[in-house]
Amino acid sequence: MKGFFAKLKEKITEKAPGLHKAIGNLFQKKLDDASIEELEEALYEADFGVETTEEIIEAIQQAYKSEKTLRQQDLSTIGTTVLGRILEGAEGRLSSPENTPEVICLLGVNGAGKTTTSAKLAWHFKEQGHNTLLGACDTFRAAANEQIQNWAQRLDVDIVSSHHGADSAAVAYDSYEAAKSRNHSYLLVDTAGRLHNKANLMEELKKIRRVLQKKDPNAPHHRWLVLDGSLGTNSIEQAKAFHEGFGLTGLIITKLDGTSRGGALVGIYRELKLPIYFVGLGEAPEDLQPFDTNDYIRAIFEVE
Repeated sequence: MKGFFAKLKEKITEKAPGLHKAIGNLFQKKLDDASIEELEEALYEADFGVETTEEIIEAIQQAYKSEKTLRQQDLSTIGTTVLGRILEGAEGRLSSPENTPEVICLLGVNGAGKTTTSAKLAWHFKEQGHNTLLGACDTFRAAANEQIQNWAQRLDVDIVSSHHGADSAAVAYDSYEAAKSRNHSYLLVDTAGRLHNKANLMEELKKIRRVLQKKDPNAPHHRWLVLDGSLGTNSIEQAKAFHEGFGLTGLIITKLDGTSRGGALVGIYRELKLPIYFVGLGEAPEDLQPFDTNDYIRAIFEVE
């Protein structure tokens, strides 16, 4: 199975050849105004955003001015150093579960891949040797129950679900009871994803939290927002709304395999300063992989 670096580099090369071409050309020829413009345009197209792009370009220009004999690999080093500074603290890492169960609540709007991500995350924990239960609390969307049940059966993970239109908080309560009685390490709560600016959705999410806190005052222990990476920095407004309403603790960024906007991840983190735990790089369960800052930077700047 391909690791994070190999998989991400493959997708960036496939979906964003212009970015790789611009960076590759820059490292192979004299640095001048034309090559700087070429790189700047590629970074914008990759959705790095204005602030990040300007910081990278300025750092390269300043280093070039101060040292006229820069070697080609030095330019790569400058870019990776700047991006590393911007992404400092971005890498989310889970320690061993401290609670039984450790509750992770997954939030996000419809279409971000939240339900599929919930199932893949359950598979990931299962592969690590953790008993994991899925709580199918998206009872609003008609197809959500069937979708997550199919995934659970396919991946052989436990699930608690109910019928369409059921009380999502009641499903969350039953899911916790089941996870507790069966001694599961993780409970993954998949929530509804109606438009993020709808007050009734936020109230529903708060009710789920209140119900879980009756069982464990600290639950849900993790509140992760699932964002569609193909939407670019437009995802930031979604994230702000969920953060204000629910108090996010982390991010999962999906669909980086279907977009040239790999740089959106940088803009999202720069704005929100929420750790990124996983990224989605494909359709298979193993394509949901823990985010690795160094591998991401290496893939973006073609550094082996």
